[in-house]
Amino acid sequence: MKLEHNTNKALYLQIKEILVKRIQEGVWGEHSLIPTERELMKEFDVSRTTIRQAISILVQTGLLEKTQGRGTVVKSQKLVGQLGSLKGFAEEVVEKGQCPKSKLLRVVFNHQLFTEKAMLDIKEDASVLLIERIRFADEIPIAFERTCWPDKIGKILMQYDLDEAHYYEILEEHNIYLTKASEKIYAINATQFEGDLLGIRPGEAMLEMHRLSIGMDGLPIEYTKTKYRSDQYHYNIELSR
Repeated sequence: MKLEHNTNKALYLQIKEILVKRIQEGVWGEHSLIPTERELMKEFDVSRTTIRQAISILVQTGLLEKTQGRGTVVKSQKLVGQLGSLKGFAEEVVEKGQCPKSKLLRVVFNHQLFTEKAMLDIKEDASVLLIERIRFADEIPIAFERTCWPDKIGKILMQYDLDEAHYYEILEEHNIYLTKASEKIYAINATQFEGDLLGIRPGEAMLEMHRLSIGMDGLPIEYTKTKYRSDQYHYNIELSR
């Protein structure tokens, strides 16, 4: 993986992704030292500030740990799995070698979504930003996504093209990082509306995922309901004993 300078994506975010991939692929094992800042500066031909921004994100999310007198080490690989669970739909699609795409259906600040406000732990008189999109992989409609964000986060997202926005990358650019998420998965059947959106028959089996994502301050950032076509999407879960 090489840095792309002719892109809107910040260099430190690109470096962060490269470092994560090396950890996931076992280039650096648990408790091993990663290269020094100077070595990474030379490899990527960037400033010390850029390297420190990338490493800081991975320290904050729990992948790396700075140790006194030793350097920066890789923490337990179990945390890589937690990081993987926080990937957005677009990241999952790209990893499978497909092209992600979105179609924006609705975006509105709403004061009446009381269940969502309760999940996000915000005041009853506050508003949440509701975004509804169809998610595609290689032009195939895969999911109907309904995401809710606190007003403060919503105002940030509204600055971007929400058809193509990658929410987590945008938040990281604004120094807002997710630390963990809880998910619930349900078996449901498609309604007429969902069938029309996704090109399936009403009543066909679907998977509905509810995700509540938590920020570094321990407060909820995102509450999302995503309904997937079961013929196009499934979950892989690894169990150990």
